[in-house]
Amino acid sequence: MFVNTREMLLDAHEKHYAIPSPDYYDSHSIRACMKVAEELNQPVILAYAQAHAAMMSMEEAVAFAKLYGENSPVPVALHLDHGQDRDFILKAIDMGFTSVMIDASSKPFEENVALTREIVLAAHKKDISVEAEIGHVGTGDSYSDAGHGDTIYTEVDKAAEFVMETGVDSLAVSIGTAHGKYKGTPVINFDRLHELSAAIRIPLVLHGGSSSGDANLERCATEGINKINIFTDLAEADMNGYLSCKDGSSLYDRLFAGEEGLEAVLRRYYHVFHCDR
Repeated sequence: MFVNTREMLLDAHEKHYAIPSPDYYDSHSIRACMKVAEELNQPVILAYAQAHAAMMSMEEAVAFAKLYGENSPVPVALHLDHGQDRDFILKAIDMGFTSVMIDASSKPFEENVALTREIVLAAHKKDISVEAEIGHVGTGDSYSDAGHGDTIYTEVDKAAEFVMETGVDSLAVSIGTAHGKYKGTPVINFDRLHELSAAIRIPLVLHGGSSSGDANLERCATEGINKINIFTDLAEADMNGYLSCKDGSSLYDRLFAGEEGLEAVLRRYYHVFHCDR
């Protein structure tokens, strides 16, 4: 059944766990995500990223979500991940997404507030929840660059002001992770996480969950983060399963092996994030 993220994240907030938000990119990746969620009887936030639009159109993404998630026995949110274009986000709202993210984190604070407020007003009219980002989760080749390249840590006072001025439902914060695959393990600023969690009474979101280390992610999930985005680890597991097949294996064998690899990683993360609380 389709739901917005509001109630599921508030439950995670109250009980101190996090819900995985896997990005899907084709039919077999969304099928694998739904299989794990239903097997574990847990909610899932299916994420479609604007950055993936060249590979899978929004129309395709919605069709896959309806096929695999609309009649599921577990709560399913269809979430637009990292929406950066105003018209693209409004299109997602019109097409049936139950949750959208407006990512204006790279813009000046006042512009981020104004854009986010506009999206919140449009989405809430249709009972669609909205995630925004303050601070900025960057990218790079090693975690030693986190906080020094294009990563900007979230300031507590600014975050509290942002939530009050926008009415956003959840907030993505920057505390030391980064997008993509990295060498080594990041140093998470848990003091900043605790400060943010104490100051902001809405669910907090962590981007860049892949390669961040199970110990780090478990602490994030139990110490203030309620939604953790995962893409790179799932895509890598899918590819590694595909490539692990013996020479001469059929395409079907490779695709199924990729699905099994993706499922295993997502299943592990449900455990790491303490979703069974």
